[in-house]
Amino acid sequence: LFGFAVVLVMAAVPLRVWLALAFPIYGVGLMCVLAVLSHGTEALGAQRWLNLGPLSFQPSEIMKVGLILALARLYQVLPPDKLSRPLSVLYSVLLIGLPLALILKQPDLGTATLLAAIGISLMFLGGTRLAWFAGGAVAFLAFLPFAWNLLHEYQKKRIIVFLDPDVDPLGKGYQIFQSKIALGSGGYMGKGLLQGTQSQLDFVPEKQTDFIFTMFAEEMGFVGCIILLLLYMALIWSLLAIALRSRSVFGRLVAAGVAVALFMHVFVNIAMVMGVAPVVGVPLPLVSYGGSSLLSTLFGLGLAMSAHGSRHVIFERKNIGWLV
Repeated sequence: LFGFAVVLVMAAVPLRVWLALAFPIYGVGLMCVLAVLSHGTEALGAQRWLNLGPLSFQPSEIMKVGLILALARLYQVLPPDKLSRPLSVLYSVLLIGLPLALILKQPDLGTATLLAAIGISLMFLGGTRLAWFAGGAVAFLAFLPFAWNLLHEYQKKRIIVFLDPDVDPLGKGYQIFQSKIALGSGGYMGKGLLQGTQSQLDFVPEKQTDFIFTMFAEEMGFVGCIILLLLYMALIWSLLAIALRSRSVFGRLVAAGVAVALFMHVFVNIAMVMGVAPVVGVPLPLVSYGGSSLLSTLFGLGLAMSAHGSRHVIFERKNIGWLV
């Protein structure tokens, strides 16, 4: 209910206000992510949450919205002929890299990967030349062998189990094995609400968060899953329609960024529980239990609705000294 009220308030705020607040919101989010390293709450071997009295939240979720706003603001003020200059690309990389490094330190590889995907997608949509992406891909592939030694032991085991599920069927591979059993046992029509044996008898760990799709598939079946995916498709299509109708660069990139973030979360979560992607801590938007994830998604939808309300507004590009 709180999130729904926030969406309505954010939708009523003119997009010009969010344009002015883009960098401050990013800065606050960055400080919250930084604060996690020294004052965060640890759970399941990771330090990812901040406590505010009786409430706790995950700053990395809010950081996704902050990154979308900051990159959209950056490309709004950059002149078209300077979008692919080294200094402009450096600004974008720094905006993505700073929170990325802090989130990897928590450690939270899943959220960091999604943050990088969102940022790179916005760089592409903002007009950065493909040559930069080609160079980045080559550098990433060259760094990949060294990155293995930087991973935590549990992260290495998840990747090994993904490549060979039989290597540890009662340990790291247990969850994905049970997930596949639950997915198959649902059949076409499912077993009915709260009637899934694998999920209700706790064979599937974390069924309320990262593996919620497994429980949904077992109880609602193949038909229910298709309906859920169609609902996601309709929501993402609506966000892309808002982006296409917006006359400002900021409005287009905000709506498109929210669409990319929503798509990446849905794709990675469902691929993960089906065993076609390594297991990472990525919730299913608007379905998984978790206040921070829900509020982050609703914040993004509120911003997209604000962009829709201001779709005819054109913001002037202004040269700012440190961006020239």
